[in-house]
Amino acid sequence: MLSGLTAEELNSVCRCVSLDSQALRRALESELGRPGLFDLVKKRCPNLFAAQPVFISCDHIERMKQVIDAVESVVALPAFRVAILSDAPAIVRHDPRGAKGVLFGYDFHVHGNEFGLIEINTNAGGAMLNAALARAQRACCSGMDMIPASLAPDELEKSLSDMFLSEWRLAREDQPLRTIAIVDDEPEQQYLYPEFLLFEQLFRQIGLQAVIADPRRMSFRNGVLWHGDTALDLVYNRLTDFMLQAPENAAVREAYLADAIVLTPHPQAHALYADKRNLALLSDRDWLKALGIPPDTQNVLCAGIPHTEIVKAKDAERLWRERRMLFFKPRAGYGSRAAYRGDKITTRVWQEILAGDYVAQRIVKPGERVVESDEVPEMLKFDVRNYAYDGTVQCLAARLYKGQTTNFRTPHGGFAPVYSLAQA
Repeated sequence: MLSGLTAEELNSVCRCVSLDSQALRRALESELGRPGLFDLVKKRCPNLFAAQPVFISCDHIERMKQVIDAVESVVALPAFRVAILSDAPAIVRHDPRGAKGVLFGYDFHVHGNEFGLIEINTNAGGAMLNAALARAQRACCSGMDMIPASLAPDELEKSLSDMFLSEWRLAREDQPLRTIAIVDDEPEQQYLYPEFLLFEQLFRQIGLQAVIADPRRMSFRNGVLWHGDTALDLVYNRLTDFMLQAPENAAVREAYLADAIVLTPHPQAHALYADKRNLALLSDRDWLKALGIPPDTQNVLCAGIPHTEIVKAKDAERLWRERRMLFFKPRAGYGSRAAYRGDKITTRVWQEILAGDYVAQRIVKPGERVVESDEVPEMLKFDVRNYAYDGTVQCLAARLYKGQTTNFRTPHGGFAPVYSLAQA
């Protein structure tokens, strides 16, 4: 019997395969997507979905919510915004007309007593994929009273569509929303292209004309952003050129600065939330105190965000000595690119870090989940992503992986549903 076990113990002993492949096929091909999408996922993204769930305690879910609420309360302060935006690029200071920014991802490591918010993303991928995954789960661990840590699939999908409608109303009030573009660089070549297809279908289900667009094929003419003959109202921004600096993104940039479109997420959201230097401020008690943050909020942030500091040349000798306890990340990095565990870096990489724009963050051990690999138990790591809109968590998902950072290259890894224990 597995009753009475903690979440951490269940992650070690539960061998249930909860993923129902046929149910996943139905979700991707009829309930949410289109014919052929299941085979596209299997061909292009073979390690996208894990077969087994991940367990975390109710206490950890509550702590994650407290940290997210604390971050939101600080970001809402005018003094914080002045500190972040005063020396930012001009596009960051452009008023997004009320738009909040869709699909923030608050990523946590949770392992026993170790806990920490390791980063915030403002164009987090995977929410619609996890909606499909939620439709494809069998019962796990018979006799256990477990609670999915996300909304039910229908509720989640409605929450996601309502989020985009909310962005439009905040920026345009009663004007009709007719068209929406899901925009990324060469979208058909992106690893998460199947998710773009799911969003396209979701938008069409609520009566919108939806396109998946490469910014190179867009133009800004006569005060309108065009994709072919389609005039665009709202752009769901999946670009990783967060400041829209690349020449190929010029049309989107011009349209945004002219208030011709609602862009979500937008550069200001990235600067306020996802710039990794902000974690150095949010984990600095003296800075928080000087900003006038209440002591209880200071405690939540300093306990929930691993100490982070901006890498400076004057601290090089100390940081090198302490490197085994640190993780180094580029300020504007994404998708774990150019991020390094300190105990893995060479002197050559260290010089690149010093010359780059990096932060150093105290390592918090990721969670661990035993999975069946060719009938041989194998230990994978996991993080927990909270998908959130305007501070409200819509969905929790784990990402199982091997290596220094999350990836979708690990056999038996990928997105996994998160469950908590009713008795925890």
